[in-house]
Amino acid sequence: MWKENILEDLEVGEIEYKPAGEFLAGVKREFGGGDKEAVKVAELRKLEQEGRTMEEFVQEFKRAVRESGYKGRPLIEEFKREMNGMIRWKLMETERLPTSIEQWYEHAINLDRHWRESKREKKILREQWKQEGPAPKQ
Repeated sequence: MWKENILEDLEVGEIEYKPAGEFLAGVKREFGGGDKEAVKVAELRKLEQEGRTMEEFVQEFKRAVRESGYKGRPLIEEFKREMNGMIRWKLMETERLPTSIEQWYEHAINLDRHWRESKREKKILREQWKQEGPAPKQ
């Protein structure tokens, strides 16, 4: 058992000295320092999509989910929380919300692709308009 004043106990001989590796292994056993599930949950909670494509984000999210213990609705809620707000908002407006995490991944990836394509087209049209001026009215 680990005591509060370990140094005092070592000095008075109440506990014996252990090699550093053995000592550290004992500390990890007693105080944690590697609960895989807790580490994975913390890793998952720090994720954000930011400027990445949804495909990139989904891959990282899936890696973080492994061994996190998240399943079902809590997993979906975590995914929604971490994706970009615009895509989340568009997904929430759909007539039929996805019901599984795989459906959420698929719908989010599709929306992200469409949104990025729309941005590219808007940029091209803006450049054309700058060069050619507005299209004549008929």
